Amino acid sequence: MIRVLLADDQALVRSGFRALLGSQPDLEVVAEAGDGAEALAAARAQAPDVVLMDIRMPGTDGLTATREITGDPGLSGTRVIVLTTFTDDSYVFEAIRGGASGFLVKDSEPADLIHAIRIVHGGEALLAPAVTRTLIAEFAARSRSGPAASPRLDALTEREREVLAEVAAGLSNDEIAGRLHMSPTTAKTHVSRTMTKLGARDRAQLVVVAYESGLVRPGWTG
Repeated sequence: MIRVLLADDQALVRSGFRALLGSQPDLEVVAEAGDGAEALAAARAQAPDVVLMDIRMPGTDGLTATREITGDPGLSGTRVIVLTTFTDDSYVFEAIRGGASGFLVKDSEPADLIHAIRIVHGGEALLAPAVTRTLIAEFAARSRSGPAASPRLDALTEREREVLAEVAAGLSNDEIAGRLHMSPTTAKTHVSRTMTKLGARDRAQLVVVAYESGLVRPGWTG
């Protein structure tokens, strides 16, 4: 059973999400919150597997709450999916940079939301290659004067750097295996080791590191 926390300042929205998730045999809503502070408190009390986090809420906003949750050692097993009606591109980068494992707009199809929860709970990142990767590249570029060698990557082997670059391109483990001529199991092992060495929670943070370190640059196509 995947335990979910709903954080949204609109009770009607939370009610709709609760009904949708309650229709699934493997999903359970364990708590609700009307703002970021309540979300953080509920997360610490319930230790949910996944948090569906609205961005704009009164008081503590969703981005701040996301950073607090993902930065709490006691919530290392909790993943955050940011949900919003706002399509300002900067929210995507800031949400993932703050530790979110995914980003969806509220008008996504119900099946997409359910799929997102399962994907993120499984340790993957919800990064749409055609949209999110491009935005991350754009905002990573704005955040640095130019690419430079990063000591964060010193611990990686050459193969792990290659794998990290492919993760930043939005490739799955199977796709990485095909591109780099290795088995999917080996690709998964390299991804896991890279996350451990870089202190990344999931693939979303690997993408940010790849761009901010200069390993991958905006416009890179593999």
